[in-house]
Amino acid sequence: MTVLRYCTPEWLAASVEAYGANPGFRQEFAKLAAKLCFKIKAAPAWGIDEDIIFAGFVNRGELEKLAFMSEEDAKKEAEFILAATPQEWKKLLRKESKFVTDFMLGKITLEQGSKVGVLSVAPHANTFIDALTPVDLQFPDEMSPEELADYRAHMEEFRRELGV
Repeated sequence: MTVLRYCTPEWLAASVEAYGANPGFRQEFAKLAAKLCFKIKAAPAWGIDEDIIFAGFVNRGELEKLAFMSEEDAKKEAEFILAATPQEWKKLLRKESKFVTDFMLGKITLEQGSKVGVLSVAPHANTFIDALTPVDLQFPDEMSPEELADYRAHMEEFRRELGV
């Protein structure tokens, strides 16, 4: 299986491609209309020097957006903004923890939107995680010092290019 670095445009592009190739995702989300943003909190030791946000907008099965966005745009466009450390997101993406549990325990915080609204989309969490993990992900804590330096430089470059 392909290995891509977490929290990069390459990862989101692979996820978009996999979503389009899997009709099961469209079927699972056929009754869902939600604009979710996920904030990865800064973790300099992980090469993430500033918070970064990506959006996952689904409308009746169609993936309308899976991309990084600025915090300003997220606040304008998203129904929900969920925030956590990259370590917490890693546990979710590796299915070592459950979304509802982590949300209720405060490990994932709601920065925008209603708690009831988030809990109404929560039954789709595992499918959304599947859509975000069509490849194996390499997380910064699994990188050598050289790989981490390269990751940090890549993140700085794409953030500058995308304005995020």
